Amino acid sequence: MSAQATDGRTRVLAQIRESLGRSAGDPVSPLQGPGPRPAYEGDVVQHFVDKMREKSATVELLGSRAEVGPAVQQFLASIDVAPRVRISAALAGIAWPAGLEVLQGAAQREDSSSVTPCFAAVAEAGGVVTLSGPDTPSTLNFVPDNHIVVVHRTQVVRHLENVWALWRESGQPMPRTLNIISGPSRTADIEQTIQLGAHGPRRLHVLLLRD
Repeated sequence: MSAQATDGRTRVLAQIRESLGRSAGDPVSPLQGPGPRPAYEGDVVQHFVDKMREKSATVELLGSRAEVGPAVQQFLASIDVAPRVRISAALAGIAWPAGLEVLQGAAQREDSSSVTPCFAAVAEAGGVVTLSGPDTPSTLNFVPDNHIVVVHRTQVVRHLENVWALWRESGQPMPRTLNIISGPSRTADIEQTIQLGAHGPRRLHVLLLRD
């Protein structure tokens, strides 16, 4: 950075401090308490479902984890794609149907469908939060055309700020990547016409578990 740019930065910061009634030596203290958050009525889980559907995601309600395997198989059959999925290793304990080819690891270009867990789901605007890691590679979220996400009702939080509180409480180290996925990939760059799957999956299917 040049001396001129440094001097300009110094002047701007000095003006900001002056407007706040502070001097250069004053300690910096974090803001106290949470910031303003939008209020909304109703059940937080239903709000999440409604918001996801508004953004062209599909949501299927299931009773338990035992129903995930058959639900995945039925979903793939309904969209007429091969009964083959690449899954997160975190879901390896699920009982998968015999007719479904299941592979683990990072997604490959030839993978058309993936199944992943999530860290949390945000009801406020609709979105699932995924963390990258050895068992949850981020390629599973973006490479296949069809992304299926397993969400437990207990993972749905009211506001985005609640996600950071959950992460701090979990004691997990900061992941290399945190993604908030609110629907299929889309763009209107081409003649202002919405196109799905431009930069990622063209379908996002949420399996919402009651327990």
